[in-house]
Amino acid sequence: MKIKVHDEHGPLESYVVVDTSRATRVWEPARDWDGRNWIYRSTGSEWEWETLYRSRRGRYYIVERSAWQGTRPTARFVSPQQAAAWLILNDYELPEELVEHDPTE
Repeated sequence: MKIKVHDEHGPLESYVVVDTSRATRVWEPARDWDGRNWIYRSTGSEWEWETLYRSRRGRYYIVERSAWQGTRPTARFVSPQQAAAWLILNDYELPEELVEHDPTE
């Protein structure tokens, strides 16, 4: 799936697209049962979730999706530190290239 990349201000000026089908690694979000609903750990929501990807060039990006009708996925590049924090929050072991960015150490 091709997704346009956004930053904190909205879509990037240049037309930057990520292709999730070409990612070299994909990490799905962890969910926790709150007694009534499954809540995605990284968003704190039952309706919105994030998936972390590593591109063929070694860049990390998060795709944000929503169950709300009419919304489209968006993507944003994240730093190695942010990728490491996301992985730890979602109970993954860090890949070798992110060990130096472990926020728990």
